[in-house]
Amino acid sequence: MLCYSNKTLAMKGLTLNCLGKKEEAYEYVRKGLRNDLKSHVCWHVYGLLQRSDKKYDEAIKCYRNALKLDKENLQILRDLSLLQIQMRDLEGYRETRYQLLQLRPTQRASWIGYAIAYHLLKDYDMALRLLEEFRKTQQVPPNKMDYEYSELLLYQNEVMREAQLFQESLEHIETYEKQICDQLTVEEIKGEMLLKLGKLEEAAAVYRFLIDRNTEKWSYYAALEKALQPCTMEKRLQIYEEVGSRHPKALSLKRLPLNFLTGETLRDKLDRFLRTNFSKGCPPLFTTLKSLYKNPEKVSVMHELILGYEASLRTCGLFTPNDGGEKEPPTTLLWVQYFLAQHFDKLDKKDVALEYIDSAIESTPTLIELYYVKAKIYKHAGNLQQAARWMEEAQSLDTADRFINSKCAKYMLRAGMVKEAEEMCSKFTREGTSAMENLNEMQCMWFQSECADAYRKLGKFGDSLKKCHEIERVHRSYPSWYHC
Repeated sequence: MLCYSNKTLAMKGLTLNCLGKKEEAYEYVRKGLRNDLKSHVCWHVYGLLQRSDKKYDEAIKCYRNALKLDKENLQILRDLSLLQIQMRDLEGYRETRYQLLQLRPTQRASWIGYAIAYHLLKDYDMALRLLEEFRKTQQVPPNKMDYEYSELLLYQNEVMREAQLFQESLEHIETYEKQICDQLTVEEIKGEMLLKLGKLEEAAAVYRFLIDRNTEKWSYYAALEKALQPCTMEKRLQIYEEVGSRHPKALSLKRLPLNFLTGETLRDKLDRFLRTNFSKGCPPLFTTLKSLYKNPEKVSVMHELILGYEASLRTCGLFTPNDGGEKEPPTTLLWVQYFLAQHFDKLDKKDVALEYIDSAIESTPTLIELYYVKAKIYKHAGNLQQAARWMEEAQSLDTADRFINSKCAKYMLRAGMVKEAEEMCSKFTREGTSAMENLNEMQCMWFQSECADAYRKLGKFGDSLKKCHEIERVHRSYPSWYHC
């Protein structure tokens, strides 16, 4: 008969745990502990088993017992610090990180981990002192880019901003900007700090630079307005027109003023915006304007304009009968009807929405987006069977489109068509194995969740519970730090 040492028993238990044999694993580890209660390896492994079962308090006790026997074991200290941060034991985390710093004072992780402990405890002064002391030890040439050093500087600045040391943050970023790799973040921090400090002219200059760099980021325009402080609607509009003169093709400059404009100015700007997008064919137009539906005045103006376009395009091929020039192409009417279908769906007039989408499908029966919207209308109306049917129709027009395939499978699951959904997903799963097995292996969580819900609605509670266990098993397989 083989005779194992206590450490070997513990390691065999750890291996069995990884193989899913939990009862045997615990038996071997406990046997090792019974033979030698002063083995730090056995206590450490016992803690790892407890952690794998999410018994974090018990795991921490085991780690502490292990540290009593081997106070300078780096791996046990690291594992302990991970669980302390997970359990939000910030004081304990600080102590553990201090021990790691004492044992490995030359490692970056030791200094950063200890500084993070003070940061989380909101002791910003101490965190900044630690980061500054560590920064001074870094041997980085003044004009050379070093990514890790750059990230250290940005973290240091983040702590300053959280501590509301706005002047210090601005001075810090200006001092070290040439050593920071991410120059975009540098400019964003400058702009934010200048606004906080009330240096509005300098802040406006920074945000104009950022807008020139990226004309489609909405937050830059909001910050520019704060810096310029326009007191009337006309002055707000003037800001966008001034930037628009430099960037005539920027979509945001035409879309954002619609949020605050009213009256005839709103009507004029919205009319131009809609005409441009309908003429060139812009499928996401409704999504772009969706936030305007919170305002009844804007909905009313939009409703009147687009219904007028549809009637005029149908009769004379122009947006309004008084328009001169060439007629609009037939696709313009198609996109107007496509928008109107979504518009009436949003207004909860499903019958009218279906009339417009049917009219669009009749004129262009090969456009996937039309069937996709028709399926959404039926889904919003609560008719999940018809929604799945029309989404399947959309999928049949482009069988190589993974997005439409996934959407179709989701609609089928919500309609209780589990087998059909599995067959739909099988078009993109590995050959030689069943689609369900491959989806489990790929950890396709949206499918598993929808499948569990579908079985529940069908009254197949056993199958639903099985799916829930599969989802839980996937999440249990992640390391403990993933759940922090």
